[in-house]
Amino acid sequence: MNGKTFVKGAAILGIAGLFVQILGAIFRIPLANIIGEEGMGYFQTAYPIYIFLLVFSTNGAPAAISQMTSEQIARENYSEAHRIFRVSFILMILLGVVTSAGVFLLAKPIVNYFGDPGAYYAMIAIAPALLFVPIMAVFRGYFQGYQEMKPTAGSQLAEQMVRVAVGLGLAVALLPAGVEYAAAGASGAGSIGPVFGTVFIVAVYLLMKKRRSLPFDSGNKENSVTESGRRILARLAGIAIPITIGVSIFPIMNLVDLLVVMRRLQDIGLSSGAANGLYGQLSGYAGPIINIPQAMALAVSLSLVPAIAAAKSINDKPFMDQNIRLGLRTAFIIGVPCSFGLMLLSKPIIQLIYPLQADNSDAAVSCLFWLGMGVVFICIAQAMAGILQGLGKPAYSVLGIAAGAVVKYLVSYVLVGIPGLNVSGAAIGTSAGLLTVALVNLCLVKRITNTEHDLKLAVARPVLCGLLMAAAAAVVYYGAGLFIQSRIITIAAICVAAAVYGAALIKTKTILPEEVKLLPKGELLYKLLKKFRLA
Repeated sequence: MNGKTFVKGAAILGIAGLFVQILGAIFRIPLANIIGEEGMGYFQTAYPIYIFLLVFSTNGAPAAISQMTSEQIARENYSEAHRIFRVSFILMILLGVVTSAGVFLLAKPIVNYFGDPGAYYAMIAIAPALLFVPIMAVFRGYFQGYQEMKPTAGSQLAEQMVRVAVGLGLAVALLPAGVEYAAAGASGAGSIGPVFGTVFIVAVYLLMKKRRSLPFDSGNKENSVTESGRRILARLAGIAIPITIGVSIFPIMNLVDLLVVMRRLQDIGLSSGAANGLYGQLSGYAGPIINIPQAMALAVSLSLVPAIAAAKSINDKPFMDQNIRLGLRTAFIIGVPCSFGLMLLSKPIIQLIYPLQADNSDAAVSCLFWLGMGVVFICIAQAMAGILQGLGKPAYSVLGIAAGAVVKYLVSYVLVGIPGLNVSGAAIGTSAGLLTVALVNLCLVKRITNTEHDLKLAVARPVLCGLLMAAAAAVVYYGAGLFIQSRIITIAAICVAAAVYGAALIKTKTILPEEVKLLPKGELLYKLLKKFRLA
């Protein structure tokens, strides 16, 4: 092994994912203020179905391709790795045609089944995206097999920037025709962005091939084993489908909400319009805020797959254990502050992000509080799912998501039917489901690998740092709030909390100086820490 952990790749994808989610927030915040809770209800009825179908193309297939290619790359069999890429490319184009046509033709019965026919135009607007996203998936998976995360990050940013600009423009232009058309315009941008993301990553591939930046068709051919195209496709499907389910933790939870929330809210006497509005507050206001830490968790998961797979392929148990331990610790480092912060500042965060809807957002505040509790659980669940995939056990992660989906459905069905809780019951059900997934996945990884964890380092120290951070945020927000009533206080509290948390991580040695050096520009970060006597 070259000793290359997943940290740098996770950081690159994580930073890109953070920018993507910030751009998504820039998109959703004005969008919610433009089309309101009714329009967001229509938008969110189409979006979870689209995201679930998209997960195979954006996460399942890339993770499967990266695992299959990284195994060949570890053996220096680069020509077979490139052959896997070519065969996968053909399959994904066919998949794109089928899924795109299916969503377009079945849009009306789908939205009618979920009791939200006004979402029809939003549904058909997203169908063309499924033609291009599978193509991006193949290139992303191939590059990730080499643990080259920059092309993936670049294509994500290109895709999202176009989506934001076009989506807001179409929403404003179509609003006079009605909120259902404005929601369709916002959804339609999801079909235009992937075109630009595809062009970007194909251009990078052609440039790298021309410059021979990667050993596309060379390497150790003496001991190489060439698989048939049919065998490659069978392996790809066998890995990608369970991975898709395994990494679809949040999309599946959102699909359960789609099945439960609208119908149960109407069961307790709410009109279709009122139910759609509350659903919009859950999925259109509170839900997108959770996407930011979830993107970081997914970056960790995707980066763990090739690192674990490469270690397993050459039986490097110490290196595999190192990455597994680091994966759990990273999950807590990301998840703990997000959970504490979102729970502590749920109301001011909603008021900060949706100022035009602040007077009608009590349900969103409650939902964000309960969803925030589940962030640390999704970070753990995603990291463990990535490890299971890298170990060649993607089907095992299906057990966790199945158990979590059952818990989510049962808890949500009961609690949404309580008038005093209504839509907040769905958020509580989501956190309960995420906790279930995290525990099942964690137990499965322990059973398969028997890796020992330092719980003081991986769990206790991040929690301690999170408590210090929460205390600092509370002092700034509630202390200053006695004298000043301004949204700027929320921003100040978040900034102070982030600074305190970062310093606490270093001072408590939750993150070690040598681990800082593994990050992009890590040497520069380390010098800054030395300058301020934090390392």
